[in-house]
Amino acid sequence: EEIDIIRQVSDMVDYIRKRSPGTVSFVTNTHGKSEILARVSAPLFDWVMENLLKNALDAMEGKGYIKVDLRDEKNSVIIDVTDTGKGISRQNIAKVFKPGFTTKKRGWGLGLSLSKRIISQYHKGEIFVKHSEPGKGTTFRIVLRK
Repeated sequence: EEIDIIRQVSDMVDYIRKRSPGTVSFVTNTHGKSEILARVSAPLFDWVMENLLKNALDAMEGKGYIKVDLRDEKNSVIIDVTDTGKGISRQNIAKVFKPGFTTKKRGWGLGLSLSKRIISQYHKGEIFVKHSEPGKGTTFRIVLRK
């Protein structure tokens, strides 16, 4: 259904903020927009956002900032989730969406593979690593078609 993606994302950011240490800052940038409409399944989209935000928190080990950038383009809605965590090595960027791949001591390595499936198959969009630099952080991008 068509929903306000700004409200959807903001609610999830608030949810994660309340469950994270005070040493992590959250910034949401909507480029002056108060509403951006997109066709999504709210529960599935929430799951993807929660997964990206929790991964970002894990990568930062309790301190830094997470920025969520939402842009309303002509044919798409673009959502970037950027963290100041440990980053992803070049060889691992190609593997992060593969089922079973994880760099964590605990975890099944299914979060990003399910996220990719939800965005690409169910929402007909894209999710990918836009940029990552070891020691500096990572940006994941979601592109939803209008």
